Amino acid sequence: MDESVLFSIRLSLQVAAVSTALIVLTGLPLAYFLARRDFSGRELLDVLLTIPLVLPPTVTGYYLIILFGRNGFIGKYLYSLTGWSIMFTWYAAVLASYVVALPLMIKTARAAIESVDGSLIDASYTLGHSEPDTALKVILPLAKRGIVAGMVLSFARAMGEFGATLMLAGNLPGKTSTMPLAIYSLAGSGEWSQAHFMVLLLTMMSGIFLYVANRYSRRII
Repeated sequence: MDESVLFSIRLSLQVAAVSTALIVLTGLPLAYFLARRDFSGRELLDVLLTIPLVLPPTVTGYYLIILFGRNGFIGKYLYSLTGWSIMFTWYAAVLASYVVALPLMIKTARAAIESVDGSLIDASYTLGHSEPDTALKVILPLAKRGIVAGMVLSFARAMGEFGATLMLAGNLPGKTSTMPLAIYSLAGSGEWSQAHFMVLLLTMMSGIFLYVANRYSRRII
């Protein structure tokens, strides 16, 4: 392994870790809100939050450029205020991975929260516990296997993100070249031995993540 391969491995782990942390911080409250609140437009909100799950990654990347590009709806204000653009930075890879992997957390955690026995929740309220206490002491502990499965799946999806990352962060060696992008470049340049190694490594890591997620999701209460 040369330095470029090691960099891509480190960057992929870094991007996946940061994006997964953001996914947990935002995705878990959203999943709880969708599972525990009945309001007009709930399923429409769910569709808007999880549509990147079924969109081609390049389409998701296009939307991100429209929003966060230097001339995008949000990006132009960020650039005018700071002179900085997220485009072609590793932060762009984090953003792309976050958007693409967030639906997995929302769907899995929502299903786990909805599966918690309602009588246990009612009993908690009857004993005088508030909704935050009930959420922290009853609902989330009982749904923890599904939540952990969602975290693992989100991490694995972030590790393997390609299309949206390529469009938003580019494929800059030593800067934004994650493992999937490095594999694309290595295959394109005919460096098959390194490409084989990275493909096998990414496949093995993805298999481990799926095994862990299956072990947890199979036992959701």
